[in-house]
Amino acid sequence: MRTRFKTSRVRLPSVAGTFYPADPAELRRVAHDLVRLAADEDAAEPACAIVCPHAGWPYAGPLAGLTIASTVIPPRVILLGPNHRSHGARQAVDPRGAWRFPGFDVPVDEAFAERLMRVSPGLVADPEAHDGEHALEVLVPLLRQAQPALRIVPIAVGRLDLGSALALGEALAATIARDKDPSLLVLSSDLSHELSDAATRERDRPLLRELEAVSPAGLFDLVHDEHIAMCGAVPVTAGLAACHALGAKAAETIGYATSEDAVRGDVSGHGGRVVGYAGLRFAERFAV
Repeated sequence: MRTRFKTSRVRLPSVAGTFYPADPAELRRVAHDLVRLAADEDAAEPACAIVCPHAGWPYAGPLAGLTIASTVIPPRVILLGPNHRSHGARQAVDPRGAWRFPGFDVPVDEAFAERLMRVSPGLVADPEAHDGEHALEVLVPLLRQAQPALRIVPIAVGRLDLGSALALGEALAATIARDKDPSLLVLSSDLSHELSDAATRERDRPLLRELEAVSPAGLFDLVHDEHIAMCGAVPVTAGLAACHALGAKAAETIGYATSEDAVRGDVSGHGGRVVGYAGLRFAERFAV
């Protein structure tokens, strides 16, 4: 039986001052500028999931902000991203407390995390796996800008086989479908790494096709067979499986960019090697 935590904790920011501003006033200003919320609320579309890049705000912030601004953000957001450091459990949820940012805290949806762990045998409570990891942290202030009542379910995913990733996605879909309150899956990933701008764009085209087709096995196999350095391939595979189970048939690409688009290679020090970024929105779920 899983232990229900009776104590709480506050996760401190890991990359404030590097990936996004550490000064509270500056953080609010930049988040506001990146998430250009339309005056007409109908401009934002409902969705079961979005894909957002997770590099520092000077690089990926504009595309992440655009993707978030174009989507209806409900109070509950389930975040799936990679565990870059391979620290802790391979499927690690932070199940309690809050995440602290400069000037505000964002609470964890403890009840949903508990329900999810009951139906997902591979998912374990491991808050330490999230400490020092940036992939989810960089997106939370942007999501809160769009939804001030935000609460989160953070899940860090390490190396999994296809079956385990699909099982996680199916557990997510089942838990979401049984809940009366809406949820949004936010899938955190950059695309190809360490290639030229032209090669990155060429290599990312088939990735975008698999994403737009809501094909979890297709994406997983493509990344594996072609040795593509897509850091969030496994959590995105799980998220695609959840979307597929929830009835999403297609995704819309909100935008695509590379780090070259934001900061030129000779300024960023990349020496012509860039990272691909994509923002996608998956159609609102149908009946399960």
